Amino acid sequence: MLREEMGVDPREIARRFFEELWNGRRFELAAEIVSPDCVTHQLRSGDEPPAAAPRGPEALVEHIRSWLEAFPDLHFTVEESVSEGDRVVSWVAMRGTHLGPWLGVPPTGEPVAMRCAVMHRVTGGRIVEDWALVESLGLFQQLGLVESRETLLAETSTRRATTVLSRS
Repeated sequence: MLREEMGVDPREIARRFFEELWNGRRFELAAEIVSPDCVTHQLRSGDEPPAAAPRGPEALVEHIRSWLEAFPDLHFTVEESVSEGDRVVSWVAMRGTHLGPWLGVPPTGEPVAMRCAVMHRVTGGRIVEDWALVESLGLFQQLGLVESRETLLAETSTRRATTVLSRS
């Protein structure tokens, strides 16, 4: 389907999602660009299908507010975006400072940065479905919840070497 036939360019809706809703904190915009029946798919590692949950405008605003309570200066930068038909895929960098509790983690005062891949499906000028893959491990490492990649690999190598020696 041609963009002209769809009425609103899905790329413009995705741009407004990041720039106006998240970065601009224009929460009233959610009702305009997100369908009440929107479904969000959180992609995770492994073979399991992505977790899908309804997330209309009100739930989305609640989600955004929870992030902003923990990272009040949170800002998205869309580094790359591609679109075909009713879908837009964005490669996004999120940056902020951990100044409030988040998922039970007390504030660290540390700046954090993580990458996300987000695909929006837009129909009639509204996001009706989205898929998000968030670099959670990197964020957990920056918050001190998980050791660095180098430390994890070194510890794994040490454990394996010890296991091999103990079996000999």
